[in-house]
Amino acid sequence: ILRNVFTEGDSWFRTGDLVRQDDEGYFYFVDRIGDTFRWKGENVATSEVSEVISVFDGVKEANVYGVSVPHCDGRAGMASLVVDAQFNLSAFHAYVREELPDYAAPIFLRLQAELDATSTFKPRKVDLVKEGIDPTVIADDLYVAHPDEHSYVRLDRALHQAIETKVLRF
Repeated sequence: ILRNVFTEGDSWFRTGDLVRQDDEGYFYFVDRIGDTFRWKGENVATSEVSEVISVFDGVKEANVYGVSVPHCDGRAGMASLVVDAQFNLSAFHAYVREELPDYAAPIFLRLQAELDATSTFKPRKVDLVKEGIDPTVIADDLYVAHPDEHSYVRLDRALHQAIETKVLRF
């Protein structure tokens, strides 16, 4: 706890949460700050999820981030992956369900030929976050962990519409 940050006698506690205050003084969660996101009331560290999925057979590179999903609080996990011919989508789904808590397992996958990096060789996330999960905007193959199918299935326009209209929920 930091004291005397903005005015004499105040206290400041950095949680990593971005909140907003309404006119009546109530605070509401908006998002996480930094390389984490919040999903289903839990904080998810993207580096920890990346470490787990990067060791799966066929995954050459992984970039994990949170994306907005219509009608959901927080951000859902998405992993951009560069994979080789040995990558097995069904086995990957089983692996992430076994190795990660439900709230941290990526709901969305984006398969890319290569990952963009910053000048310091960190995976670039800002544009990926902005592009979100819309298959009409993204040319890469997109997949969603379908709650009824218990596997990753291709995210097409119909499934995206089901997500937007709350027919498919997470």
